[in-house]
Amino acid sequence: MAIYGVSLLAFSFLAGQMIGEMLGKAIGLDTNVGGVGFAMLILILLNSWFIKKKYITPTAEEAIQFWNNMYVPIIVAMSATQNVKAAVSGGLLALLVGIVPMMICFLCIPYISKLVKAPH
Repeated sequence: MAIYGVSLLAFSFLAGQMIGEMLGKAIGLDTNVGGVGFAMLILILLNSWFIKKKYITPTAEEAIQFWNNMYVPIIVAMSATQNVKAAVSGGLLALLVGIVPMMICFLCIPYISKLVKAPH
């Protein structure tokens, strides 16, 4: 059942990277803009949707939840490889494309948390 978690993580990551690449091209940059963040949102939303629709078994749900929990350390490791100095020296646009998606994600947290019911 762990394969479901890995496949959902892989799909979310690839979809997020494609969205980040398209967003970068749309604003005139030749780089990925927020792909990892989009991947996190996709993973959270798909996981919630699968649980809400009861498309997965409890065992598969545990596997997916395990990979959801593993995703944060993976993001930290990926972020550590980014060149922050080059981004800051890239000017105001580079700072904006980093700050604006982050703020949008923070603003989406209350709405996403309403979609998921807390287990009691």
